[in-house]
Amino acid sequence: MPRVKLEEQSNYEFIHTVTVRVTDLNYGNHLANDALVGLIGDARVHVFHELNARELDLGDGQTGIILADLVVNFKAEGFLFDTLQIETHIGDISRKSFRMFHRINKDGQPLALAEAGIITFNYDERQVVAIPDVFLRAVKRKLSSID
Repeated sequence: MPRVKLEEQSNYEFIHTVTVRVTDLNYGNHLANDALVGLIGDARVHVFHELNARELDLGDGQTGIILADLVVNFKAEGFLFDTLQIETHIGDISRKSFRMFHRINKDGQPLALAEAGIITFNYDERQVVAIPDVFLRAVKRKLSSID
């Protein structure tokens, strides 16, 4: 069976640390795939917060996001009380979308790679819209502060 194979990014500008909870475990007693998706969503919220944005307001008071796609490649297992670092990079920015690349590490070793396609959306108008300039400037400032 062919697999989608994600590549690590050269830089990850954001880091969010979480601890695996008992509610994150599956019947195999390790980190469940749906729980990891939730942890990635939590990291996304923290990234937006650091950029003075929210999922329903990317800084202009009217533009939110829609998660268009999500791919996860597991590399290892996670267990109760493991500390995970979710590193995030925003890239592949176009007029109305961008991608969020995540590398999830445990003890400095990769646990998973994930990639999400984000579309910018005006919920009042119910239509896809351009990424707000205020958000683009915040991302650019963060990316340039790493160089």
